[in-house]
Amino acid sequence: MAGPENMALDEALMARARQSGETVLRVYGWATPTLSLGRNQRARGIYRDDLLADRDIRVVRRPTGGRALLHHREVTYSVTAPCSAQEPLLAAYEEINALLLKALAALGVSVCIAQPGARAVGPTAAPCFAEPARGELVFEGRKLVGSAQWRERDALLQHGSILLDDDQSSIAELMRAPIAARAPATLRDALGRVPVMDEVADALFDAVRSSADRSARPLEPDGELLRDADRFAAHYRDDAWTWRR
Repeated sequence: MAGPENMALDEALMARARQSGETVLRVYGWATPTLSLGRNQRARGIYRDDLLADRDIRVVRRPTGGRALLHHREVTYSVTAPCSAQEPLLAAYEEINALLLKALAALGVSVCIAQPGARAVGPTAAPCFAEPARGELVFEGRKLVGSAQWRERDALLQHGSILLDDDQSSIAELMRAPIAARAPATLRDALGRVPVMDEVADALFDAVRSSADRSARPLEPDGELLRDADRFAAHYRDDAWTWRR
């Protein structure tokens, strides 16, 4: 799917979670290379329109927070679930991290959680994978998985990206004032090869079935979900949202 349709389906799944109480793990790719922007990061005037066009890179703004990342040689996941206002954000984040850790271990990758003393990075223009924030997953000190969560009206959406290979470093080249950024970790670094997306997806789904819900089953989209996704897509295609700040 293209960027707006991916974001719209995730928001529709969040609405479904609010109504049905279902938790859904979605694992997906992108139809074309796409730069996704965090919900609150500044982007207007930061990137070079000519380079984005020359490299056929689309741009979309996520409903979740965090900073810019390039969706191309990576695997994106989303988790949508009901939540209560009293539930700490960190609790759900840690539950999802446990599934990610188990899935990566099944692939043969040993990762660590960024140390609690690490300072959280705000929504600056720096690329998402430049430095790990507190609680993110790192391999040999470099970020391998970046995640961000959004909550609204008793439901949550968490987005994350697992790098297969490194093209995140090219984000700096797309900026009008490039900044130095440390190269992230990738599954190529950890495994000595680049796994296919289905391999990563299967490891994630196996982690859900073995640790969270043995009866988990594939999602069967219904008419309401698809109508919601179609309705939300217009929002994510709108430049007023993409370049709102």
